[in-house]
Amino acid sequence: MNEQELYINLGKKIKYLRENAHLTQEKLAELAGISLDYLGKIEVNINKPGLKTLIKISNALSIPIKALFDFE
Repeated sequence: MNEQELYINLGKKIKYLRENAHLTQEKLAELAGISLDYLGKIEVNINKPGLKTLIKISNALSIPIKALFDFE
């Protein structure tokens, strides 16, 4: 998997987990302490989140960070 594919899969996984938790983008962004615009762009692979952001998102979803990278 190359870097581009990683970020595409990561955005899809975040969206899937968010929807599975019955959260809107707005609510997850609020819980994670990031902007709604930034979260939306992560989900569609416009922005590439750093480790601190991924930690915030995983904490907001109450999941271990490694779950964000389980693409199967």
